[in-house]
Amino acid sequence: MRSRQLWVLVAFVLLIGFVGMAVSSRGPLGRRAKAVAMPEIVEHVEKGEVASVSFRGPEVIVTLKDGTQKSASGPEDPEFYIRYFTDKGVVPSFDRSNSRWMPVVGMLLPVVVIIVMMTMMMRQMQQGNGRAMSFGKSRAKLAADSGRKVTFDDVAGCEEAKEELQEIILFLKEPSRFTRLGGRIPKGVLLMGSPGSGKTLLARAVAGEAGVPFFALSGSEFVEMFVGVGASRVRDLFEQAKRQSPCIIFIDEIDAIGRHRGGFPGGGQEERDQTLNQLLVEMDGFDTSETIILVAATNRPDVLDPALLRPGRFDRRVVVPSPDLRGRLGILQVHARRSPLSPKVDLERIARGTPGFSGADLENLINEAALLAARKGQAQLEQDDLEQAKDKVAMGAERRSMVLSEEQRRLVAYHETGHALVARIIPESDPVNKITIVPRGRALGVTQYLPSEDRVTTRTRLVAMLAHMLGGRAAEEVAFGEISTGAYDDIKKATQLARAMVCDYGMSRLGVVSLGEVSESPFLGGPARSRDFSEATAERVDGEVNALLDEAYRHACQILRENRHVLDRVAQVLLEKETLDGPDFEALVEANNPVVPRVA
Repeated sequence: MRSRQLWVLVAFVLLIGFVGMAVSSRGPLGRRAKAVAMPEIVEHVEKGEVASVSFRGPEVIVTLKDGTQKSASGPEDPEFYIRYFTDKGVVPSFDRSNSRWMPVVGMLLPVVVIIVMMTMMMRQMQQGNGRAMSFGKSRAKLAADSGRKVTFDDVAGCEEAKEELQEIILFLKEPSRFTRLGGRIPKGVLLMGSPGSGKTLLARAVAGEAGVPFFALSGSEFVEMFVGVGASRVRDLFEQAKRQSPCIIFIDEIDAIGRHRGGFPGGGQEERDQTLNQLLVEMDGFDTSETIILVAATNRPDVLDPALLRPGRFDRRVVVPSPDLRGRLGILQVHARRSPLSPKVDLERIARGTPGFSGADLENLINEAALLAARKGQAQLEQDDLEQAKDKVAMGAERRSMVLSEEQRRLVAYHETGHALVARIIPESDPVNKITIVPRGRALGVTQYLPSEDRVTTRTRLVAMLAHMLGGRAAEEVAFGEISTGAYDDIKKATQLARAMVCDYGMSRLGVVSLGEVSESPFLGGPARSRDFSEATAERVDGEVNALLDEAYRHACQILRENRHVLDRVAQVLLEKETLDGPDFEALVEANNPVVPRVA
């Protein structure tokens, strides 16, 4: 099409050029000048028949009084003829252009400019029309047969969720197996879990196991500033999916378009509502012959519209939890396939030391360990590489450039030793894994614990946690008779735990009661507790929280006073080595004969 337009343009320009050349060989009125010899022109001058004479380059053109034009090619002595014509009363005129093409160029230039401008405008209109036509198209990416397929072998740490999704795979592979018994193919599966728990990976594994096309996009890709675009993209997405049936549509962060309708006035909310309405219609409008399953992921299921969650739309709701100890070990083993490991590597120890880590955190841990080993020039990953990577992911990179004064180092050493020693003396506490006074992230020192297993937390264990949380502040008071701001985060976490024991867990003298509703996402932090109890009850809550914290602090101080010799020795070694591993700390404590005080 473009080639044809180009040839038309060239032909038009050539036509204009030929017309210009033809016009340039004519006179003012378009009459062609008759070529004659110079003596004939002189004869007309002598008879007084010449009205005007013009010298145009090498030519002499005369216009007779009857309008006839005659031209003669270059006279040998132009100056002679100029004086001659002047003496006869016919003053000649002169055309200084030396090329016959100049008139042609002068005529063609504006024509060419106009043509170029028109061509550019037409191209912009075509492009704009194309963009306008594609504005309502879906931006979903078809991931079928692209690279290595993800299967359930690549997913670990969420066995229950995998079992729930196995049935979806059977629906996709053998839909008739269920429809002949009157069963209805699920239309939607909602994956709910905290960020990084593996929701997207699970959806890709379902597509890989079923061997069907996989459309992936984000919920935010539907919403635009123009009303109606989101709904148009939803329609286009499902039209594409019907052509690829059976297939899976995966919408990540569906809460971007699936929030409660009518919550806020304004055009933006209207656009989101229209998009959600169209999605609801499309999910209800599936033909029974079409095997299309919509898989969506969110970490905010509490904000989704009820119409989206009713049976017939998202029939299945699968919770993807944070992995437990076995799950973390499985995830580490999956991601460690890509890296050569030393035979001495103990992945179970890393799994025990990473409670609360998501699947994404564990993948990042293996990647950081590989980068660290590569910087060292190693051929395989060692246990120390994984330990350092775990510390980096959990606490941030070491700040070796931060120089502390000797007084500050002693304060940090006693603070961290206080945490560790209180945890070591109290039997219900988790074992100490590492103590360091090397600054990491925003912390000047860190004490790590190594849970032996994931277990139900009892009141005795929570009280022990309160004691070793406050052990750092207690060590400052016992060793220096002074306290610092370094215990800010410890006190904050201890207060939150004590309040949860009183208000949520019923572990106080107030009895088995839950006080205050915490409004938050089930998978996100930042709780906001509402007040649904009286001022008198609030005073009792504050009293119980203070009692728990005071008792834990007194217990920590008692342990450290009776084990002052152990506190001094461990802090001295920590100042020398800066980091103590769990076994070294345990041996050091045992060598100094710790005392287990009686609890009053």
